[in-house]
Amino acid sequence: MAEIRIEGLTRSFGDVRAVDDISIEVADGDFLVLLGPSGREKTTLLRMIAGLLEPSAGRILLGERDITHLPARQRDLAMVFQSYALYPHLSVERNIGFPLRTARVPRAEIRSRVREVAGQLELDHLLDRRPRELSGGQHQRVALGRALVRDPQAFLMDEPLSNLDAKLRTATRTELTALHRRLGRTFIYVTHDQVEAMSMATRVALLNDGQVEQIGTPTQVYDTPASVFVAGFLGAPPMNLLTARVEAAGPLLTVQAPGLRIPLWPDSAPSRDVTLGIRPESLHRVPADDAATGERHPGVEIDGVVTAIENLGSEEVAWCDVHGQAVALRGPRPLGLAVGERTRLGVDPARVHLFDRASGRRLAWQQPAVRSAVTIPAGGPPVPPDPTSVAPAAASV
Repeated sequence: MAEIRIEGLTRSFGDVRAVDDISIEVADGDFLVLLGPSGREKTTLLRMIAGLLEPSAGRILLGERDITHLPARQRDLAMVFQSYALYPHLSVERNIGFPLRTARVPRAEIRSRVREVAGQLELDHLLDRRPRELSGGQHQRVALGRALVRDPQAFLMDEPLSNLDAKLRTATRTELTALHRRLGRTFIYVTHDQVEAMSMATRVALLNDGQVEQIGTPTQVYDTPASVFVAGFLGAPPMNLLTARVEAAGPLLTVQAPGLRIPLWPDSAPSRDVTLGIRPESLHRVPADDAATGERHPGVEIDGVVTAIENLGSEEVAWCDVHGQAVALRGPRPLGLAVGERTRLGVDPARVHLFDRASGRRLAWQQPAVRSAVTIPAGGPPVPPDPTSVAPAAASV
């Protein structure tokens, strides 16, 4: 059983609280990615789990065993470092087998286990080489092999792909994901690369200033971000975040700002300042004839001027100025826009996100479970699932 429970874990450096009362449950066999910008104490948290750094408060449990104050060598956890930390004077075979030799495992068993792991990682033809004779990807696999050979209850990985080139990172992500499925072991993986997190994780924990902003599956954190921080960190480009206000305009609740007006749904919620979030891929151009008649999305108005266009190969990103606020539109190339052109954009109201302006937390509207789809009737306004209120959503932690 390799369930890991982190309860109220805190680490202070003098007066600075680097890790602030974090609680996370990592299920047996989970691939949890600790994600966030550089300098947000992801590695500090991982080092406390590994036993390389003493926490100031809280505890860490591996299954039912409290390992908070155990030395690293007694935790039955394997760590893969960003630098790989290979011994330059030892062969690949001896690097992989080093943890077993320190544990005084019989020589014959060491040789057998090293050969088995080397075969899994396609290193069996490199066992006699020294680290200086290996490529970056081979270094990474040797470091991983040294962790695998111990047969630990869980693997801890601190940005193990950061030193690889883009092509090798893509291939190694696939290898690690396949390895996780094959072993069925618990992985805790630190990265600032959202592509690694979204493509490899079973769950993602977004960290910001030593606290957990949100925990969920990659789909959950991308589609329903719990805060402005999460919304602004995930995505390329990230979610458009605009200063706006929700008003009860006639029969519909409407979110509006200069150059922007989006009718949402019937509601009597009070007016409030919000941050409006729209993913770039959720926007589309409204053709000139539809912009004039309003037939496709009645009442939806996002008017802007194109300021830049980025060619991404199969896609383009058009940056627009909407009365002083930057809005990105992402879609298949060509978008058919030119710099300096005035354009109107549309969005399905079901794909609009609202955040409280003061706290930055997500706003959620209460709705009956049976009516889950937003429909747009011909010639009429969008009809949502009978909301009854708008309130801050609880953090998914």
